[in-house]
Amino acid sequence: MMRLIVLIGVGLLAYRWIVGRWPWQPKISTRNQAIFRARRLLGIEAGANRADIMAAHKRLIAMVHPDRGGSNDQVHEANAARDLLLDELPHEVR
Repeated sequence: MMRLIVLIGVGLLAYRWIVGRWPWQPKISTRNQAIFRARRLLGIEAGANRADIMAAHKRLIAMVHPDRGGSNDQVHEANAARDLLLDELPHEVR
């Protein structure tokens, strides 16, 4: 029984070393993570349309603009989030 536990442990460690994540961790692509962060930054839901994205971007830019005490980096991050979410929309919706 102890051998089986050790073999399972070694197998799990090998899996972690080869794949880079534990077997019970969900597989989330980098693009999906970026989309999730963009939605969270703009404060919009997954089903947002073009108008929702643009309105949320406009609100965020009004808060983080350098003239209002924000920084250029924040503006670039907001623009990148907007562009990423607009790219994810179906072509006929744009």
